[in-house]
Amino acid sequence: MPYKKFEEYNMKVTDDVKDRYKNIIQDLGEDTERDGLLKTPERAAKAMQFLTQGYDQDPVEILKSAMFKESYNEMVIVKDIELYSLCEHHILPFFGKAHIAYIPNGYIVGLSKLPRILDVFARRLQVQERLTEQVLDCINDTLKPQGVAVVIEASHMCMMMRGVQKQNSITTTSGFRGQFEKSETRNEFLKLIGK
Repeated sequence: MPYKKFEEYNMKVTDDVKDRYKNIIQDLGEDTERDGLLKTPERAAKAMQFLTQGYDQDPVEILKSAMFKESYNEMVIVKDIELYSLCEHHILPFFGKAHIAYIPNGYIVGLSKLPRILDVFARRLQVQERLTEQVLDCINDTLKPQGVAVVIEASHMCMMMRGVQKQNSITTTSGFRGQFEKSETRNEFLKLIGK
């Protein structure tokens, strides 16, 4: 059986946001009745719900759903995790990659849960600095590891398409807790992710 894609939307929200998008498009001087724009307000309303679905998800529950008692106590790294979010200042995308590491303290977590919680926080109106802190604190407070590290590298369309228009700029944010606050551990992590 071929892959079947299913997305669920709140129809009241879809209708309300669709009407707002239609008004915005008209206010910009476009004809919302022409072929290419007939379904654009509805598509945009659904896209915004998809891109902000993180508000309806609980990252702590995601982590707790896959915590396993384990004696392993060395560094665990998931690197080069694709990242897509919306800048809260202009509602334009920023995108890049994240590197997440932790040192277990009696519990490990299913590896897929680290990218999942990144997505939960990224699928909200965001700033990169807060996103870094939210991922860091969620892992630290929920898993209670010996240490956590998060590095995010992203390109921001608000800097590339408008404003300063710098096409090749990349913003890097980082956060460290516990053992990663020690330079030796932090340096090992940075070396392993190629920084």
